Amino acid sequence: MGNSETETDPELDDDAMDAFPVPAFEDLPEDLKARIAEETDRAGFTPNVFSAFAYKPSHFRAFFDYHDALVEDTALEREEIEMIVVAVSGVNHCYYCNVAHGALVRIYADDPTLADQLIANYRTADISDAHRTMLDVAVKLTERPNAIERADYDRLREAGFSQEAIWDIAAVTAFYNLSNRMAAFAEMRPNAEFHTLGR
Repeated sequence: MGNSETETDPELDDDAMDAFPVPAFEDLPEDLKARIAEETDRAGFTPNVFSAFAYKPSHFRAFFDYHDALVEDTALEREEIEMIVVAVSGVNHCYYCNVAHGALVRIYADDPTLADQLIANYRTADISDAHRTMLDVAVKLTERPNAIERADYDRLREAGFSQEAIWDIAAVTAFYNLSNRMAAFAEMRPNAEFHTLGR
């Protein structure tokens, strides 16, 4: 896939990030070309995070392998994963993830306003008590990781989350804190398409 003569190669947006150069698609290793072509075909455009992480192929592989594990091997619903991403990214003021994952919240939650609520202030969003507890812990882990205590695990258990789901809440939170910081440092910009998806 991605090597067929009849397929058009994706183009990596030069404006995907401002702080580092975006490589040309044709110069990438074959496995990155295949992954980017697959995502472009699925989404209808190449998300700029793929263009940006292509700058360093070994990091691209590790980043997207871990991303895939987080969304494919999880005790959480995809809607819950995206809610965590958006709440954490809102706290971190990550423009890329607020916009890109805000679109995914709208799609997976089938709710055109939830992402905006979560970004502005998840505490006042129209969500369940269990989800508010989930986001309380995710935001605490983001802002004050040294303050995490066993009582936070207990709150999540009491809210109905399994032990595996509690691990997954922390893993998604930790991964997107990394992602937010790289997006900020590299000055990644979201694709224009994300702004209107799911509205």
